[in-house]
Amino acid sequence: MGIYKKIAIKTKELKGKAKKRVARETGDKELMVEGHLDVAESKVRQAVEKVKKAVKRR
Repeated sequence: MGIYKKIAIKTKELKGKAKKRVARETGDKELMVEGHLDVAESKVRQAVEKVKKAVKRR
């Protein structure tokens, strides 16, 4: 995985965490869901990249 892809995935995760924090403070349930989705998406992408890397090594 290239450095730019890593940065993009981590940025998405941090954005999701920020959304969750703001939603918690404001009580905005929709924003909370968006934050959870962003974090989950970035975690899935990270897992996919780890699998790709493991497959390439074999």
